[in-house]
Amino acid sequence: MSKSLPFLTNPSNTDGLIGSVGFDPLGFSDTWDIKWLQEAEIKHGRVSMLATVGFLASQFYNFPMFASMHVDDSNLAPTAIGMSGMMQIIIFAGVEEWRTNNGNITMETMFSDPNRVPGEIGFDPQGYMKKKSEEDMNKLKLQELKNGRLAMLAIGGMIHHNFVTGEPLL
Repeated sequence: MSKSLPFLTNPSNTDGLIGSVGFDPLGFSDTWDIKWLQEAEIKHGRVSMLATVGFLASQFYNFPMFASMHVDDSNLAPTAIGMSGMMQIIIFAGVEEWRTNNGNITMETMFSDPNRVPGEIGFDPQGYMKKKSEEDMNKLKLQELKNGRLAMLAIGGMIHHNFVTGEPLL
């Protein structure tokens, strides 16, 4: 029985994962590699956390070199910066994906190294993670997952608020 929805069966592939509450109503964990699904959730959560902050901050602050491009509705930002700005974001994301996965960017090859852990991209310049116990690390990973899940819902709500009302968020 699933902890999240008692009328569903618990997906066995998610047992023992940090942040798992037995929620997989569509059976994705039976179809795709669970490491790939974890990686996708972590990445989308991280991007959503940044997007949520940026969505709010862009209403109140502009960098001086972009003062002429200010828009109150953050949904209009892509039209303000144009196609070249959007392509820079996409290219940078692709390069970062290539770098962090050692060139293995497909679902089939991303986890060809059995020691690769989803979400760990090798960024710890201050050695912060090395000083933590496994229990502390698991707590931090759970916090990141929960905050990421909340941020994914939040950015979706903010974007749709602006679409529906036609007004800025605040």
